[in-house]
Amino acid sequence: MNFSRRAIIRGMAASTASGTLIKYAAASDTPTAAARRFAYVQMDVFTSQRLEGNQLVVFTDARGLSDADMLALARETNLQETTFVFPRDAATDRREGVKVRIFYPAGELPFAGHPTLGTANVLRMQDPSRPSSVLLDLKAGKVPVAFRDDAQGAFGEMTQLDPVFGKTHDRTQVAQVIGLHPEDLDPDLPIQTVSTGLGFVVVPLRTLKALQSLHPDFDKNDAYLRAAGDNALDFHYVTRDTGDSKVCLRARNIDRFGEDPATGSASGCTAAWMVKYGVIKPEELALIRQGIEANRPSEIFVRTSKEGERVHSVRVGGYAVKVMEGVAIL
Repeated sequence: MNFSRRAIIRGMAASTASGTLIKYAAASDTPTAAARRFAYVQMDVFTSQRLEGNQLVVFTDARGLSDADMLALARETNLQETTFVFPRDAATDRREGVKVRIFYPAGELPFAGHPTLGTANVLRMQDPSRPSSVLLDLKAGKVPVAFRDDAQGAFGEMTQLDPVFGKTHDRTQVAQVIGLHPEDLDPDLPIQTVSTGLGFVVVPLRTLKALQSLHPDFDKNDAYLRAAGDNALDFHYVTRDTGDSKVCLRARNIDRFGEDPATGSASGCTAAWMVKYGVIKPEELALIRQGIEANRPSEIFVRTSKEGERVHSVRVGGYAVKVMEGVAIL
């Protein structure tokens, strides 16, 4: 989708085959002295390979940007989400977390998974003296992201809010809404709304073929989700038919803005749902692969705790790599 242009992006960066970032500047349209400049970094999240995973732009110091500015910049980047960091003094950031706001082209989100992981990764890169855990202060609450370094890079794992399990949905009705037959749905697992900060309807499909054949009618989808009344943002489609023994689930998330290559918030909901219904065991590390159909392969690692019937400590992790940096000139 093309959005109106309200910001002029300059100083984009190109990546060489070796991964070295090369800055270049526009040759014309020199900004005036009164222009405001805001530095940004672009990340590929839930991957250790550049030009894969889910893209994210992080404005590293958004002080001075209005809500309207942030929305316009989210539309300008034209990505699933864009984040804005509001630095405070070091003591406050350590105590309360680094204040971050998340926007997508239609508004603001209280929480989203790949923006959380990607932003924490940027903060850690900017200040290597930070401890191995970065605390983010989001609209939805405080979310810690713990890091460990290995051969693939920095693996970050966020702890999402404890899950809230909402309504279960009628299989025949959902099949009609999403354009599939009831027999395309996994007969052994429920369709259920789950939230770990942002709500999704987890829809288990029986086969990989059914997952690959999805062509949603977004008007129907949106009307159903509004009528359901439990604040679910989207359907999140998953299947146990992965074709790879190392992969627990394949997933897709599609809305009218396009296909999301990696949906960390929905993956947290799915992880809680998997533990609740016995797809994985408590504390088992499971791999969800997403973004294949969008040509942006992503790997999302999840694990969850359970005590009795209480599911908690939902953790979603993965890698992230920097691909571009530059300055927005307003």
